[in-house]
Amino acid sequence: MFITFWGTGDALGVPRVYCSCGVCEEARNGGENRRYRSLVQLADDAFGTLLIDCGPDWRTGMEAAKLRHIDGMLITHAHFDHIAGLPEYADMCRWLGCKGRVFAMPDVIDEILVRYPWLNAHIEFVPIAGEMKFGGWQASCWKVNHGRNGFAYAFRFTDSASGRSFAYCSDSIDLRGDELDPMREVDVLILGTSFYEEPYPFESRSVYDVKEALELVERLKPGKTYFTHMSHDIDVTRDYGLPAGTAFARTGLTVIV
Repeated sequence: MFITFWGTGDALGVPRVYCSCGVCEEARNGGENRRYRSLVQLADDAFGTLLIDCGPDWRTGMEAAKLRHIDGMLITHAHFDHIAGLPEYADMCRWLGCKGRVFAMPDVIDEILVRYPWLNAHIEFVPIAGEMKFGGWQASCWKVNHGRNGFAYAFRFTDSASGRSFAYCSDSIDLRGDELDPMREVDVLILGTSFYEEPYPFESRSVYDVKEALELVERLKPGKTYFTHMSHDIDVTRDYGLPAGTAFARTGLTVIV
């Protein structure tokens, strides 16, 4: 499977429209810190193209990937930066004369349709109820703590033949017990980290910072870890001395599992 990062930014993306910090200016001038809202493309001959999430930069990602059609989506939660592209996806399906497919937990589907009640005319919303199968990959979904923002969901894919696996958890913090178990010893872990070291009170936060995530990685022991969902606090051109096997995801990066 090929995993391509279309977006690696947090809810506001980089550059911030109001900000003139060094990271935002570097991004504004076409630099490596330009970050769209978090979204990854999964591509495999057996199931085609799936996306995880569909934020407001979905159209930009489709154009960059030169895609005119996708085979489905999985949604982590119903926050704006993860679902705001769904009306454009539905419009694409309307013009192509096809029915889109979106897999999500039932409560997430309910929240999406409260905000966009017309979407089910062009999108089939498939409630997740247990294990899913995409080609030779088994996929599972579980709830994770999203701090002051409530909760989100994470996904794990495991290849039935080889046992190779990856987990995607873009929006979480202070995970414990069963929230962590599906991410242990995966070959690739994709984890959200908004700041390098977030200065705000813990009770006001919703996503790990990098220093906390590195401690978590030591416990989970994945093969490789890529950090996503990054704010303008993180400068990917800077050497933070990240340990071997960990890296900041870049727009357009493709990882093979």
